[in-house]
Amino acid sequence: MRLRAKVLASGMAAVLVAALAACSGGEDKPVGTVGVASTLGPGEGALNLVTLPGYIENGGSDPRVDWVTPFQERTGCKVSLKVVASAEDMAEVMQMKSRRYDGVAAPPEVAGRLIDSQDVAPVNTGLVDNYRKLEPRLRNLLKRGKTVYGVPYVWGSNLLMYDTRSAQPAPSSWAALFDPAQARRYSGRLVMRDSPLAIAEAALYLRGKDRDLGIGDPYSLTREQLEAAERVLAQQRPHVKMYWELPADSVSAFAGGEAAVGQVWPYQVDVLSRAGKSVQGVAPSEGVTGWMNAWMIGARAEHPNCMYQWLQWTASPDVQQQIAEWSGVAPANPQACDGDRLRAAFCNAYHVGDRDYLDKVVFAHTPSRQCGTSGGAKGRRDCTDYAEWTEAWFEATKGGKRVP
Repeated sequence: MRLRAKVLASGMAAVLVAALAACSGGEDKPVGTVGVASTLGPGEGALNLVTLPGYIENGGSDPRVDWVTPFQERTGCKVSLKVVASAEDMAEVMQMKSRRYDGVAAPPEVAGRLIDSQDVAPVNTGLVDNYRKLEPRLRNLLKRGKTVYGVPYVWGSNLLMYDTRSAQPAPSSWAALFDPAQARRYSGRLVMRDSPLAIAEAALYLRGKDRDLGIGDPYSLTREQLEAAERVLAQQRPHVKMYWELPADSVSAFAGGEAAVGQVWPYQVDVLSRAGKSVQGVAPSEGVTGWMNAWMIGARAEHPNCMYQWLQWTASPDVQQQIAEWSGVAPANPQACDGDRLRAAFCNAYHVGDRDYLDKVVFAHTPSRQCGTSGGAKGRRDCTDYAEWTEAWFEATKGGKRVP
């Protein structure tokens, strides 16, 4: 997306001292861990971050898109980036006990695992300016009891999109993708996200179609429920044109008339609609799933003061405007839509500040053996974990077992 040039005018609040200490070990030994900060002090002059492509920009992709350089100039914290190719790579990097990454922009399939493995530290939200301006629903997603482990960064929802010229009657249900008869109707023209978490949309479809399965939370599935969703996806596979990783790939498929119905984000709907393409995005009748990427503090952070300054910086409305407009995601801070920051059409398309919509979204969390743990509550231990979801996804969509 083209991002308008804008000089950030918001000031960073001065930060006070910090009592986070971490001891480094030898090359092959685990380093010390940090606790929750009580106060903050001067930055340490450096900041090591882990991210997926596109979520941090320093002008390398486009000189007008840069929220790293102003941060470095204001704080003296020089940012070093470790850009990983996938969520799996991110989890592996953050769980290396000999590494001291300060923070990570974690998607939901990574965040829960890092909390469980104690590879991220609790966040003192009182030290993060703008934290209370972030969407309340998002702020509660990475809590364990009263302990907060992440600061919301961006979010999105998973929609059903269709070509209005070829998909008739207009679909309004996940059945357009998962019902065998309907999938066959659009054979070779279906589009799906390439992510194990997409199993949740199949689970939503099954929750309404087969109530005997007893599906509640689509991200907490028993073995029987997961196998039922896997069968749905395996039956769907011959009719799928593509499983997309990059949103631009699905945009191209719809723009070229090669796709009729697909599972997308608001990004694809927004881009294609503004280009004059005949597409429509809908929230399926069975429900809408969503995701949030959050900044988390590494358990072995070497520069915790700079990390807290980064948390403040990325929660600010001006930086939120930049990441939203550049990456095509919804900002966690709705003030990014105030004034002349984001255009009104963008904010409406992405449901920024729409509390009624947010309350209806079923946000993703890392599948866990213990059911009902997304909010820290104790539950049964007969559910399937993310590794089992990954295997099920690979077998259903690739037709074989995953090779490690």
